[in-house]
Amino acid sequence: MEMSSRHSATTHQHLQHNPCRSHRESYGGEMGTGASMVFYFLVFLAEILMFGLLSLVLFWVVYYRGGFAWREDVAKEFNYHPVLMITGFIFFMGHAMLVYRLYRCCNKLTAKILHTFLYLMAVPCIVVGTITVFDSHNLKVPPIPNLYSLHSWLGVVTIGLFALQVTHTLVVGFFSFWILLCCEQGTAKFRAGLVPVHATFGIITFMLAIATAVTGYTEKAIFSLSSYSQMPDEAWVINTQATCLAGLAILMGFLLYSSRYARSRHPVAIVDPPSRSHYVMAQKNYYYRETE
Repeated sequence: MEMSSRHSATTHQHLQHNPCRSHRESYGGEMGTGASMVFYFLVFLAEILMFGLLSLVLFWVVYYRGGFAWREDVAKEFNYHPVLMITGFIFFMGHAMLVYRLYRCCNKLTAKILHTFLYLMAVPCIVVGTITVFDSHNLKVPPIPNLYSLHSWLGVVTIGLFALQVTHTLVVGFFSFWILLCCEQGTAKFRAGLVPVHATFGIITFMLAIATAVTGYTEKAIFSLSSYSQMPDEAWVINTQATCLAGLAILMGFLLYSSRYARSRHPVAIVDPPSRSHYVMAQKNYYYRETE
């Protein structure tokens, strides 16, 4: 009892060493009111751009490109390609990356499950979107060569990186679950080291997807609109979609790279050890840990 009182007093003194730190900063680095308002305003803008882009691409292919069909009309089958790629790479993947920023108060496991679910929702969109573009080339009379343009080269790189991301999410996530059951502390450092790699490649893949989509819109406009330089109505719709993508690249890059908007970590306060051990405070819960 005497030892507990002494350590409680030591903890209180430790937290008082930095009187300038606010309560929010002491407990997890949560955003202040001003930063929160800026953050949610930027998220609101990003949501407008993602939903607006998805609506625009649907309007474009239905109103200007004649809608959808399957292999009986390869020109209309191609229309699945921009819609599904925007849905998978931009809409679902964009929301998957925002999960850890938006659901900052939720249990981390809940955020991981939602993040994985959104990634998995993108997979069939990207697979079918890739099939349709190859069909529209191979089944056309005469056939159109594959993988010759800058758009297609960037697309191959983007899909490859996305496949690595999904593989990492499923394989590492699956094995981490079973490893955690028997060896949580022993693998903590390894698992923590994978997080920044996964996050960085996720952002790179998203930015590459935006670059690929912009080159795709440009290619489609040049090949399909003989009067592109005259700026017909369809050209305005195509350019607006590309502009939305540029805005998303700026907003998502800022939201995902800025450390002030990162998910807060659990607060830890080290208490002066009596010998070769010490107590750690995490969210008002104390636990005992042996030192090396």
